[in-house]
Amino acid sequence: SDTLKADREVVLEAVRNDGRALKFADDILKADREFVLEAVKFDGRAFEYASDTLKADRELVLEAVKNKGFALESASDTLKADREVVLEAVKNKGFALQYASDTLKADREVVLEAVKNGGALESASDTLKADREVVLEAVRNDAWELKYADASFTADREVVLAAVKQNPCILELASEELQNDP
Repeated sequence: SDTLKADREVVLEAVRNDGRALKFADDILKADREFVLEAVKFDGRAFEYASDTLKADRELVLEAVKNKGFALESASDTLKADREVVLEAVKNKGFALQYASDTLKADREVVLEAVKNGGALESASDTLKADREVVLEAVRNDAWELKYADASFTADREVVLAAVKQNPCILELASEELQNDP
């Protein structure tokens, strides 16, 4: 009922169980900063259903991405270009790098943090996909990241070895020379 959708206590309890429940809340609650801040502390997924005004609220976005890095997807473009916000998002979930601004996808520190937390190399700038330290860190955490690295790394013994230690199946991506190396 509309009454329940506007009931703070009922909606907050629903959000505690699943942040996406905010979708069904009254618009007044979706625009209520205090309420949404409390909701994203329980589940960052709630942020997706916050009002557009709140999606530009830096403090609220920081809280949401600390809980669920993917909340960055719903943040304003300005905050997707905010280095601190993006760093918090990728510390939580490396994949969140895909929602960052192009400038931050080329920021070495941001990308290194993202690849430590998995699945981020695909979204990194081409320059960083060719950065040996970044690629090594990426394959140490997820061997399949080798697919997104500069092609030259499939012939780099140290990089391939680091990837194979993480997942032996990755050998299929190695250069023919390394595959045949006794």
